[in-house]
Amino acid sequence: MSNTEPVLALSADTSTKKSKVLAWAFWNWGIEPFHSVIVTFVFAVYLTSSYFVTNGDSNGPTQQLTVATTIGGIVIALVAPVMGQTADRRGTLVRNLRWLTWGIAALSAALFFVAPDPSYLLLGLTLLVVAMILAEFAAVNYNALIERVANQKNVGKVSGFGWGTGYAGGIVALVIVLFVFVDPPVNFLNIPDTATGIRLAMIMCGVWAAVFTIPLFVSMRDRPPTGSVENLGILGSYRALGRSIVHIWRTQRNTAMFLISAAIFRDGLAAVFSFGAILASVSYGFSTAEVIMFGLAANLIGAVITMLFGLLDDYIGPKAVIVICLCVLIVGAVLVFALHDPAYAIQEGAAGYDAEVAAKGHLIFWTLGLMVSSVCGPVQAAGRSFLAREIPDGHSGEIFGLYTTTGRVISFFSPALFGLMTVIGAVATDSNATQHWGLLGIATILIVGLIFLLPVKSPQHLRKDVDLL
Repeated sequence: MSNTEPVLALSADTSTKKSKVLAWAFWNWGIEPFHSVIVTFVFAVYLTSSYFVTNGDSNGPTQQLTVATTIGGIVIALVAPVMGQTADRRGTLVRNLRWLTWGIAALSAALFFVAPDPSYLLLGLTLLVVAMILAEFAAVNYNALIERVANQKNVGKVSGFGWGTGYAGGIVALVIVLFVFVDPPVNFLNIPDTATGIRLAMIMCGVWAAVFTIPLFVSMRDRPPTGSVENLGILGSYRALGRSIVHIWRTQRNTAMFLISAAIFRDGLAAVFSFGAILASVSYGFSTAEVIMFGLAANLIGAVITMLFGLLDDYIGPKAVIVICLCVLIVGAVLVFALHDPAYAIQEGAAGYDAEVAAKGHLIFWTLGLMVSSVCGPVQAAGRSFLAREIPDGHSGEIFGLYTTTGRVISFFSPALFGLMTVIGAVATDSNATQHWGLLGIATILIVGLIFLLPVKSPQHLRKDVDLL
């Protein structure tokens, strides 16, 4: 990077092939079941369920999950920027993405071996967190490839289309998981119980990721390196990274400020994904099938809203989109907490269950939960389009590596605040089922992120005309 005005990675108006846009977006379709089925709506809920509770402490598996994800976040923060920088230097974005995708697919399938017993909790946490680390590394390379399929005028739409395609993949995968593995109308696979169905669904997710990401790897090839291909080594890579950070702070202060604000609010988003479905299950009494049904609705609404906001992004700017969505997230999180009643957590068949009370709790979570989940995608898509508009040519992998890192540097905050608030709730209410108190920690992170975002200037490269796919 020079001290002169940088040449941006995104061209002003160079046209892009629809086939490449579709292939790029379809990678999201392929990888989304890992996020929706495994991380959010099915496996994480399974891992924090009564199958893995010991000594009657229902908070235990959830708290162990927060510790595991915090450790994973530290690994990501340390490695992601160097990884992206190396991919830029060697021109290996596509190759890196391919190997990382295959790794995610293999680990997803391996979750089948996590039997419903507390002795398997450590195995489940380990496989899950390693796969989450690979997924973050894959996102660095995948996000950097957006410069090959978008330009300054349509990057918001393309980014939103990619997220929306992912949501659509999540919908189809969740339908299959629900009606084939978890709650089949006709049990043609002779699945004996829900736990076995969930474990078999993990194999499906692994195969799904391996197969449906193929279009990207067929349509895209690595480009020649943009700079020196010398092997800097680990210490040399971090020294180069340090110089890059200093240069960005001096010459692209707005980009640097956005990275700081994004680090905070994206940590809050990560907590929403990690704990949202868990709250539905343990705090609002949803069964596994009901959690999946909620996930289907959330993905469907999320797909539509994300694509619509993607179009809006190119007109009003990504910052405005993020501010609007963060306000919705904060209000929704606070209301889900404020309107909670301990009776909502009692599932059907358990002592003290009241159908009328349960229905009220379900209505509250369905309404507010869908409101919250509908704006998570637009925040992520707008964050990617914001950064893509400001990246100098030849530094996409490095900058998106920093984007991933800044999103993880404080990744212990949300899990820590979530866990701390559950402890405070347990003391205040004399209960060991206070996961909903963690929402106050998530809301705090989102508020701080919003405050840091407000002074950031939105990129100036916005669409002036309609450019449909």
